Amino acid sequence: MGIIRHPNHTDVDWLAKVPVGPYIGAFKQYLTERRYASSTLAGYMVCITHFARWTRTKRLRLHRIDEVSVAEFLDDHLPKCHCAAPVRRDRGEHSAALGHLLVVLRSQGAISPMALSTTAVDEELRCYDEHMNHARGLAPKTRSTALRIVGRLLTSRFGSGAINIAAIKPEHVRSFFAQQSKLCSKPASLASVVASLRGYFRYCTSLGEPVHGGLIGAMTYPANWQLSSLPKTLTTEEVAQLVESLGKPGRSMRRADAIVRCALDLGLRSGEVARLSLDDIDWRAGTLTLRHTKGCREDVLPLPTTTGQAIAAYLKHERPTTTNRAVFVRHTAPRDEPVGGDLVRKTIRQAYARAGLPYTRSHLLRHTMANRLLAAGSSLKEVADVLRHRSLNTTMIYAKLDSRNLVAVALPWPGSAA
Repeated sequence: MGIIRHPNHTDVDWLAKVPVGPYIGAFKQYLTERRYASSTLAGYMVCITHFARWTRTKRLRLHRIDEVSVAEFLDDHLPKCHCAAPVRRDRGEHSAALGHLLVVLRSQGAISPMALSTTAVDEELRCYDEHMNHARGLAPKTRSTALRIVGRLLTSRFGSGAINIAAIKPEHVRSFFAQQSKLCSKPASLASVVASLRGYFRYCTSLGEPVHGGLIGAMTYPANWQLSSLPKTLTTEEVAQLVESLGKPGRSMRRADAIVRCALDLGLRSGEVARLSLDDIDWRAGTLTLRHTKGCREDVLPLPTTTGQAIAAYLKHERPTTTNRAVFVRHTAPRDEPVGGDLVRKTIRQAYARAGLPYTRSHLLRHTMANRLLAAGSSLKEVADVLRHRSLNTTMIYAKLDSRNLVAVALPWPGSAA
C-alpha cells in the first residue's frame, strides 16, 4: 500500500477544473459530518484525484459518472494503472471513496438517481416484496432470501421477457430445485428454497394467476437430521465462565458486556440487539420494548438488573456523543450510526474467545436462555413467550431439553426393575 499524500494546493486548483471539482467541498463535508478520521479523508481525496484524472483522459462528462464508469475504472484501469506518482492502487479504498462520491453527487442533484431495473422479473419481484412485507409481515432477511430464489427461477424461465406463470410446469420446478441443491451445503438452505417457491406460488394463486396445480407439491422439504440431536447450549459452568470474563477494562468492552448480557439474559437475536433504541428502555418500570422484531410485533420484556446495569455503564462511560437514538452505536466512522447485526455477532464471538470457550455462534446464547428457563421449571409455553415465537411448534425443539418432564414419561429400561 502506498504512502498517503495529502492533496497540495496544485491538486486542489486542478480538481476545481474537472467535472467533480465543484462537489469536492460537499464530499469533504459529508465525510467530516460522519466523523471520518483526517487520514481516511486524505486517503479518499487521493483516490478521488486519481479517478478525476482518469475521467479527464476518457473525456467523461459529469452526467456520465455512475456505477458503470466506476466499475470500468476499478476493473480495467486500476489493475493496469501506470499513472505517474503519487497515486494509490488499493481497490478497496478506491471503491469506498468512489461509493461515497456517488452518494454526494446524487444528493447534490449532479447526476441521475440510480436507475431501477425495469424488466418484467424485476417488476414482479418488487410487487412480491410489497406483499411479503405488508401482507405477511416477513423480516427483511427472509424477504431478500425469497426474492433471490424466486428471481433465479423466473430469470431461468423467462430471461428479460414477459412472465407467464401458466408456462411453469412441475418438471421445471423440479429441475430448478435440483440445480439449487448443488449450491446448498445444508438441509436448512434447501428448506428455504422450498419455502420461498411455495410462498410465491401461493401469492400468484391469490392474484388469480393460472398456477399449475402440481407446482406446490413438486418439492418436498429435505430431511434435516440436525434436529435429531439436542440443541447446543452452554453448560452452567460455561455460563459462569462467560459471565466471569465480563467487566474487564479495554476498548469497547462496556459495549461488549452489554451486548452479551442482552443475548444471555433476554435471549435477544443479534438483529434485535442492534436495533435497540434509547426510547425502548423504561428505566422506572424496568422494562424493555422490542420493536420491529422477526415476528413484526412489539413485545415488552422485563429488564433484568444485570442487563440494565451493563447497559447503563456503557451509556454513562463509553457511548460516544451522538444524535442517534440507537443504544449501541458505532465507535468508528461512519459515526452517528447504529451498529449492525454483524458487529453484534462478532462481539459475542470475541467474548467467547476471551472466556476461553470454543464457540462462535451468537444464537447459542438464545438456546442457553431457553434451557435455563426449562431447568427453572418454566413450561414450553412460557419459553415460547419469552423467546417471542409466533408458533409453539418453533419451541418444540426445546422439549428435548426438558429433563424434568421427560423423566415423568420415560419408560423403564427393558429388563430393569420398574
